[in-house]
Amino acid sequence: MGLPLIHRLKHRNDFKAVYEQGKRHATSHLVLIVLKDVSSHVMQLSPTRFGISIGQKVSKKSVIRNRIKRQIRGAIRALLADIIPGWRVVVVVRPPAVECKYEHFLQEIKTLLTRAGLINGH
Repeated sequence: MGLPLIHRLKHRNDFKAVYEQGKRHATSHLVLIVLKDVSSHVMQLSPTRFGISIGQKVSKKSVIRNRIKRQIRGAIRALLADIIPGWRVVVVVRPPAVECKYEHFLQEIKTLLTRAGLINGH
């Protein structure tokens, strides 16, 4: 089960804007790039949307890359209730992430979101 549709970053232009204008936060396995959503300046904030970027440098095997993406989506879904709305976020996976388990991804994403100020109460 993936992220709900309203929480997905899907279009190339959205990814491009986040890469060019976003603020980066990094750990040894993941990089989090965040950008305030321009469309959220209206009275109602749009939900925070996430995209995952994982290249063939991480692993040549698509099975491994897809497993990592599923684990990251699961970790984001577990934290979704605490995340502040109105942001666009891209999670970039680094090559050492191949040996990580779900719990490690959950901890790293929580750390990165806290650093970026996207988790309620932090």
